[in-house]
Amino acid sequence: MLATLVIGLREGLEAALIVGMIAAFLRRNGHSLKPMWLGVGAAVFLSALIGVTLELVSAALPQQQQEAMETVIGAVAVVIVTFMILWMSKNSRSMKSTLEIHAGSALKGGSVFALAGMAFLAVLREGVETAVFMVAAFQSSLSPLAAGMGAVLGLAIASGVGFFLFRGAIKLNLAKFFKATGVFLVFVAAGLVLKSLRTAHEAGWLNFGQHATVHLDWLAPNGSARAAILTGVFGMPNDPRLVELLGWALYLVPMLAFILWPRSWRPSAAVLPRRQAWAGAALAGSALLLAFAAPLAIPATPLQTGTTPFASGAGAPGGSLRLAPGEPETLLVRTSSGVQSSHPLTGHGTESHAGRTVHVYTAEATVSPENEPAKVSTDLLTVLNGGRMPVGISTSSNPGPFAAEWNHKGEITVWVANGTVIDAVNTEGAALTLSGGGLTTSRTIVVAGDGGWKVPAGHVDAVVAELNSFESATAENVLYSRCLPAVFCVAAVLLFVAARRNRRRLRASAPSP
Repeated sequence: MLATLVIGLREGLEAALIVGMIAAFLRRNGHSLKPMWLGVGAAVFLSALIGVTLELVSAALPQQQQEAMETVIGAVAVVIVTFMILWMSKNSRSMKSTLEIHAGSALKGGSVFALAGMAFLAVLREGVETAVFMVAAFQSSLSPLAAGMGAVLGLAIASGVGFFLFRGAIKLNLAKFFKATGVFLVFVAAGLVLKSLRTAHEAGWLNFGQHATVHLDWLAPNGSARAAILTGVFGMPNDPRLVELLGWALYLVPMLAFILWPRSWRPSAAVLPRRQAWAGAALAGSALLLAFAAPLAIPATPLQTGTTPFASGAGAPGGSLRLAPGEPETLLVRTSSGVQSSHPLTGHGTESHAGRTVHVYTAEATVSPENEPAKVSTDLLTVLNGGRMPVGISTSSNPGPFAAEWNHKGEITVWVANGTVIDAVNTEGAALTLSGGGLTTSRTIVVAGDGGWKVPAGHVDAVVAELNSFESATAENVLYSRCLPAVFCVAAVLLFVAARRNRRRLRASAPSP
């Protein structure tokens, strides 16, 4: 509620000041205020329509698309509030004279529509800023109802303050007001940066810099007033991630420095271009250092063509398996006896397995004919039945050998991540139908441990840990060797451009010899 109240108060007061200045100018020149109110009303209606449309479109999207929409709205809101703070800092003193010049031009043209258009555009800018910023604040708020009440209250206070200001009933130090509210809105916008980075991850756009940094449960327990202020007002969750904290700090610190830096400490016009150029060079050098040094921290890539051991149902080593080189949809299985078989894989999408998202494949479990004898002796039957004769068959009454008919069931399931087999299981089993050998009728038994195997749990855990470590390091490298250098390069370019512009202005204002 506090965040939306301050947003409504500041933006509403800016709009009220603009409308009040135009109204005072028109009154002073003896003209009607109806064209101005026509433009103001149209701007307010269109701004409200934009805000409602953004909220309805976002709510109608599926979950992942909602997160993407919130990311875009949050980013636009941050750009808007940044521009608003910079513009107000530069133009607040000349805002009144600029508006009067535009109003005078409209009156000279004698066009009611020109005057209405001037008021419309002047208020529309403030209204659209408010609408986008409000939507972003609503989406970050814990209570939409409280956020709405704060917005309405802020706009109402702004309207009242604007009215009494131009009636002369109250005096307000606008410079201090905009400075104080600017500091607060910088914290709110920094929270929107953090929130946008989180929704970008949830939308699947941002997958690096996601490991935990600090836990703020001790500072703001869930359900407490401090948690409402920390999360609802400033957008800081209890478990910020690395990239979120970096984005928050990279926005907050420069903007606070811009607003709060004392004027007496600011460099003179003659020194400013040189300071800006040195700062740009420092940022560019930092970007190069990060771009070349960060990749050195990446661990070796896990051996994607390595073999994965498997064990029989009884736990004995059974052999190894791997994906065929150049044929990722083919599984090669080698038993401990040296027999190798090839199994084409069928994909079944992705699922969560062993604590991570993996691709799932299945293959038909085939058995070599040499493991399917047509005749079974009593000794082999004892082995196939787990070490004892099946109930109802005795060596004295049924001496064998028996005619054997095999019926196999089951399949191989393989879980693959980053081109590596992290787990696999063979659920194959066999039913053996016996006849002859002294049996009066055929008998069917389930062969114990026939064909079934699985990858040991310890190996699965080790591979998952290795892959997680590799992917985390690779993702961090993207953050430190690409994203941060890109941010530093953009800031450096802006500083170089500002330095060149200020140098040209300095030369243009210098007295000619």
